[in-house]
Amino acid sequence: MSIVELFLIGVGLSMDAFAVAVCQGLCMPKLNLRQGGVIALYFGGFQALMPLIGWFLGFQFAGYIQSFDHWVAFVLLALIGGNMVREALSPEEEETSCAVNSKLNHKKLFMMAVATSIDALAIGVAFAFMDVLILPAVSLIGCTTFCLSLVGVVVGNFFGSRYKKRAELTGGIILILLGVKILLEHLGILA
Repeated sequence: MSIVELFLIGVGLSMDAFAVAVCQGLCMPKLNLRQGGVIALYFGGFQALMPLIGWFLGFQFAGYIQSFDHWVAFVLLALIGGNMVREALSPEEEETSCAVNSKLNHKKLFMMAVATSIDALAIGVAFAFMDVLILPAVSLIGCTTFCLSLVGVVVGNFFGSRYKKRAELTGGIILILLGVKILLEHLGILA
């Protein structure tokens, strides 16, 4: 898998974290980059940790399903991406609690970071079937999420929540398209 594909996966996975970071930026009466950095560190750290855990789990089973591993990768990416698109197009607004007041609520941040990185666990399982070099992959995903989450805090504080749905929709479409690409490559349709 190329660095561009890994970067696109990182961008796609980080859209949930970006959307929540925007909401946390909304909660800040005045932009605090130190708090924004801690928020971004939570999200980036968990987005790097979860695919690593998924890779270890998937690696245990990779030998058993090698003949149809490309279908597993496609289905996982399509389901995750499809769910993100569905949530983005849904008319109801999710309630996001603030982990930022005068000081950070680390328990809430931990829960938000875990919740936004569950998809990354499934991607890690898919990585085990695609023979991806896991340490560079999770490093890139974590750094991408860190940067986009920090931007999300700033955007949320400055612009408000008007870009949240678009970010989630874009991330979902990216993951679906990458799943289709992996499937088509393994079927010999794309070289």
